[in-house]
Amino acid sequence: MIWKRLLAPVLAAALASACASVAPTPSNTEIADACALLQRNKDWHEALRETARNWGAPMGFQLAVIKQESSFTGDARPPRGENEWFGLVQGDHISSAFGYSQALDGAWKMYQEKTGKWNASRTSFRDASDFIGWYYNTNGQRVGLDQYAYREHYLVYHEGATGYMKGTWKAKAWLVDVAGRVASQAARYESQISNCPGLKPQKFLGLF
Repeated sequence: MIWKRLLAPVLAAALASACASVAPTPSNTEIADACALLQRNKDWHEALRETARNWGAPMGFQLAVIKQESSFTGDARPPRGENEWFGLVQGDHISSAFGYSQALDGAWKMYQEKTGKWNASRTSFRDASDFIGWYYNTNGQRVGLDQYAYREHYLVYHEGATGYMKGTWKAKAWLVDVAGRVASQAARYESQISNCPGLKPQKFLGLF
């Protein structure tokens, strides 16, 4: 039908535009240096600063979470399970985690409901930053964490406030190790940002 032939290019263009909206993954050199990373991505720096102002989540912590969760790949997904139908059909992804923050479907929906940001996308760096800040603030209050308790904040990010308080993470040595690495990376990023001549450092006192 004519309308289908006319609509096909429009849909193709829209899909191409959506795919193009995902920023390219930074190089390993940039990922290792917050100064270089944010000087090249000024809009990321602005997003991180806005989240820090709104939610109290330090910029270094936000970056460290994104590095750990997605390596700054905007459309990252977890691996798939085993192939089905004699190996001809790919298995489902092992979880619904998606985007920069690897937020699960349920957590992202809750974030949208609580903030009213129904158009927020997990492939948007700004939205992912805001999600991390919201999660950090909401669950940090519930658990009672210090602003710079990076290790504990990441454990809460991974296990949720309830899981953290129940101590589910204590039986996961690998997670404790990851949380320690995230904490070290967050502190490193904070130092790099504060000493970067191309960025304007700003302290955000108080957790909430």
